Amino acid sequence: MLILLTNDDGIYAPGLRALEEELRQIAEVRVVAPATEQSGVGHSITFLRPLVPKEVYDANDRLRGWAVDGSPADCVKLGIFEFCQRPPDIVVSGINGGLNAGINVLYSGTVAAAIEGAFFGITSIACSLEYHEHAQFRKAAKMCRSIIEQILERKGPEPVLYNLNIPTAATNRDHNELKIVPMGVSRYGEDYVKGVDPKGRTYYWATNDPPPRPEGYPTDLTEIAKGYLTLTPLQYNMTRQTTLAEMEKWTLSVPTV
Repeated sequence: MLILLTNDDGIYAPGLRALEEELRQIAEVRVVAPATEQSGVGHSITFLRPLVPKEVYDANDRLRGWAVDGSPADCVKLGIFEFCQRPPDIVVSGINGGLNAGINVLYSGTVAAAIEGAFFGITSIACSLEYHEHAQFRKAAKMCRSIIEQILERKGPEPVLYNLNIPTAATNRDHNELKIVPMGVSRYGEDYVKGVDPKGRTYYWATNDPPPRPEGYPTDLTEIAKGYLTLTPLQYNMTRQTTLAEMEKWTLSVPTV
């Protein structure tokens, strides 16, 4: 099995290294990741300049992979078409330092990397661990590896895109439970802290307040708050099918200009 591994925290991030070590126990791993942190870049790609990859070696002078001066999506595309001798069996993105749940999925470079893999018909999964100063990435990586193995055993023939989130509390327990739930879509994080910097300029610093409102049914946000791991199948086709079916009945005219 061939795994393409990437992230948005950069190729030297501890979450990627921990997951790389776990995945190398079950498969051949190609690491293609950003040279610097790309958190929050979403699904941006680089068009206006060339991408320059740099080989990265481990302590034993063995090739780990490539650091790319681009976005997570750039890394996956380069990985698939330039650095993998054949199409990878799965694209894994993470482990991200910080949750990618709820509407944060739309901003996340970690999730965007997994989406890029899914674009090309490859089963892909984004893995994220709730941010903590002393995050236990090695424990989280063991959980990710086990869940990835189980997904590959159970999934059907069609490629699927998954989003996995692990709360901090889970890495401090021996026994945990995973919930398969939809992503939350409540708005949150609309507040800013206003201040003045040392040069007298006014700034606004985004916060996560107010917290998301309850949606009346379980989501990744509600279950993570209870201490559960969450797994959500995603799709990147953003067409609203029900509205499309109704609009196909419309007759719209275009004015002469």
